[in-house]
Amino acid sequence: MRAILGFIRATFILGILAGALMINLAIAPAQAATRQLEEAPGPTVYQSEVYQSRQTLKDEQGNSWQAIAFKRTLPDSADSLYLRLIGFPGTTNLDHSLPLTLIDSMGKTFTAADVSQDMFMDQAPLGADAGEYNLQPILMQLEAAIPLRLILPTLDQSAINLNVSPGVVEEWRSLTAPQSSLSSK
Repeated sequence: MRAILGFIRATFILGILAGALMINLAIAPAQAATRQLEEAPGPTVYQSEVYQSRQTLKDEQGNSWQAIAFKRTLPDSADSLYLRLIGFPGTTNLDHSLPLTLIDSMGKTFTAADVSQDMFMDQAPLGADAGEYNLQPILMQLEAAIPLRLILPTLDQSAINLNVSPGVVEEWRSLTAPQSSLSSK
């Protein structure tokens, strides 16, 4: 009987360890990349470092949205942290005159300014299904242990809701860490 109980305990402990390992593997670490970008058409070129976190979020209709949080570091400039949200083409028309609203499960509301007009350096036309928002002023106010709901304003007055898990919020916050700790991930 003791042997059976010992086996059950060992199996239970192994199950818990395997579950913890699966959860850790399911959360993708922040990815770092160094890219050379052209500031504007012409000879002026600068070096920037871009650290990013990518996730797929689902809205209430089951549509997938690509969520890319990224920190851009420019020489002689403050770091900036943005969230780019991209929906499937033709599914929506985002209202770029309004900010992104973030509401945590405790009811706290935050807003992130729409900076979509600055999304592309070559002034390419902006897709109606994509938006970029400045998270820098509010990111450290977001609790990493509390889920978020993102509310994207649309031109047809039907807002799009995206749920964000605490693990994703924590990953976004990790992008604000010093560069040396990010590049080792």
